[in-house]
Amino acid sequence: MQSGFPPPGARATSAGMARSFPSLSDFLSHGFDTVIDVRSPAEFAEDHVPGAINLPVLDNEERARVGTIYKQQSPFLARKLGAALVFRNAAAHIEGPLAHHEGGWRPLVYCWRGGQRSGSFAWMLQQIGWRAEAVEGGYRSYRRLVTGALYEMPLPHRLIQLGGYTGTAKTALLPRLAARGVQMVDLEGLARHRGSLLGDMPGGQPSQKAFETGLAQALSRLDPARPVLVEAESSKIGQILLPPSLWEAMKQAPWIEVSAPLAARAAYLDAAYDDILSDGERLRDMLSPLRYHRGHALVDRWEELIASGARLELCRSLAADHYDPAYEKSMAAMTPDVLRRFETPTLDDSGLDRLADRIAEALQTIEI
Repeated sequence: MQSGFPPPGARATSAGMARSFPSLSDFLSHGFDTVIDVRSPAEFAEDHVPGAINLPVLDNEERARVGTIYKQQSPFLARKLGAALVFRNAAAHIEGPLAHHEGGWRPLVYCWRGGQRSGSFAWMLQQIGWRAEAVEGGYRSYRRLVTGALYEMPLPHRLIQLGGYTGTAKTALLPRLAARGVQMVDLEGLARHRGSLLGDMPGGQPSQKAFETGLAQALSRLDPARPVLVEAESSKIGQILLPPSLWEAMKQAPWIEVSAPLAARAAYLDAAYDDILSDGERLRDMLSPLRYHRGHALVDRWEELIASGARLELCRSLAADHYDPAYEKSMAAMTPDVLRRFETPTLDDSGLDRLADRIAEALQTIEI
């Protein structure tokens, strides 16, 4: 429910207060000094325009209270209360976090649908002399642009997938390759998940909408004329679904593949999954569902290794007896076009640097 009310003569959709963006690239390169999201903290936490700050004109409880009055008593009473709360909260923002701005400051303001919350706040800022504008259609117009780019239109980028067994440090290679001029998107980084059975990361995953905002922003920075490297994934990273345009482009993309000895991979997994491996009870709970797929004897052995603290041996067995068979089954089903394979004897920092040098050099000559 939109609450708050612009003063007489001010409309959130008037030409002087509303700014429309015909494309996602236009929105992301808006040119304003600050983007202000005046929605409630809960709305902001789910997703928001990249770089926006949250200055709610109604907090979570106030928004719920006004909405309840609107439904159960009357729209008039809800608007009256909403207006009082909106202007009170807006005044606190002007006296507080916005007080340092000079007269030439240009903020872009949005709420849920470009209605009364953003219209009222933008009007107040304009009366001070700041060159404020509201987003026509609010967050919903931004979300439609993201959805159009990721769900309705084909991806304009040519992708190459980086494949290899679990533990071949593919995620650690991506920033090294970026530093060598390779265009890449770190999907697991955006999804805050390591993309495997034990992939949960501290802090949990973003919402689906927030992931898509991060993905759209990352893609907008890339040159469609040059290939883009992404780590090979399934269509789901943890609880995050890859949007259709990305997934279709990944299914059609050629691969490069990295490989390393099992001992090196076990050592890498031991370090990369330290947070999971350090919590034996949680680790046992995560591995327990594999009894159905891998058998009781193997999972019993894993539990013995957990109890004895034999982390390297556990990582070695998880790779050889669980992750590798799953990867081989997936490769047999997909039969990707593997352009080049790269072997490395070690996965320490120097080994990964040398491997990144070789991959970056090869990508300069690969035609896709």
